[in-house]
Amino acid sequence: MNIFLTGSTGFLGGELLVSLSKHKAVNKIYCLVRAISEEHAMIRLKHVFDLHGDEMDTKKIIPVLGNIGEHDFSHTLFSNKVIQDTNIIVHSAANTSFSKIYDKIVEQVNISGVNELIKWSLTLPNLETFLYIGTATICGKEATNRIVEEDESPNPKVHHVVKYTYTKMMGEILLAQHLPKEKVLIVRPSIIMGDSRDWLPRSYVILWAIETANMLRLVPVNGESALDVIPVDFATNSIVALLFATRKHGVYHISAGQHSNTSSARVMRAIEPSFPNLPPFKFITKPMINQMKLWAKGKLPEGSELYQYSDYLDYWKSIFDDINQMRILLAALEPYLEFAELGQIFDNTRLLNDTGFQSPEPAHSYLIRSGKYLKNIDVFAGAIDP
Repeated sequence: MNIFLTGSTGFLGGELLVSLSKHKAVNKIYCLVRAISEEHAMIRLKHVFDLHGDEMDTKKIIPVLGNIGEHDFSHTLFSNKVIQDTNIIVHSAANTSFSKIYDKIVEQVNISGVNELIKWSLTLPNLETFLYIGTATICGKEATNRIVEEDESPNPKVHHVVKYTYTKMMGEILLAQHLPKEKVLIVRPSIIMGDSRDWLPRSYVILWAIETANMLRLVPVNGESALDVIPVDFATNSIVALLFATRKHGVYHISAGQHSNTSSARVMRAIEPSFPNLPPFKFITKPMINQMKLWAKGKLPEGSELYQYSDYLDYWKSIFDDINQMRILLAALEPYLEFAELGQIFDNTRLLNDTGFQSPEPAHSYLIRSGKYLKNIDVFAGAIDP
């Protein structure tokens, strides 16, 4: 079995690369890598394996130079005769930015890039499966405080919190338009946050938002809203298992589901012991973020509700060299807070039935072990380039 893998140096893609390389059914893995040379690409790929001491089989791992965000990306693939024996495409690459300033880039990578990949896939004589890694949050912001099932998406009529989820929905629609149904496997992870194993995570995606809330301590979100969060190792194991399983469906949520979901309050309580010298967490209503922004600008009117939390205002003055820095964090944090208030739980019955897996360890459980790694996060760097 020969696999073409995009996103091989990314958060989830890197974990998939290591896991797939150990699978007996896998002969070769063609890894799409942005690099200036094959030597540079191999260095990047080796770093993926070195992070946690995994062995890299250089006969099995084959770099393919290219950038899915480039126009006419398919021509790069058409001209590469080595990869024409691909049996499985695993499309993990994506631009996951929530920032509006990157919307055009997000569309180019996540929609145009998928379209180019589909063009190439149609020419492969031995293609068996196009595995598309989407996101469960394409269900839109109308689905609130309930369990969401796979068949509810994709629905072009829903409204999206960020452009990212819209583009992932459009990727699914493109696949349905151009590829036979039996060749498409869609997996939709919920919120992938950290790793349940007690080691340095490959990426701090999503954990950035937790560390930002950890820094602020007064958090403008409903702390009791349900959050469907999974660790990257559960996502990886589930995707690989589904790829080689006898499947009854073409679309699967990879999620915490009804039995392992969490909440902002439970997550914060889990990390609190790792930061004993900070003020206690307190949750306020989400609209209060506007008062926080005004306070950071020095323009909050007298008598505003936020002044009731004077201990936190004094604390913020003590931790920010320039209080205006807080506005940068709040602007980047806002879409994460909106997701956190939706109360979405994604049904994982299909996944558990077809893999035999149990529901994952809840985030408020594994973060007790891995919460200490939050100290490594530069929240301002994450806010500027999320």
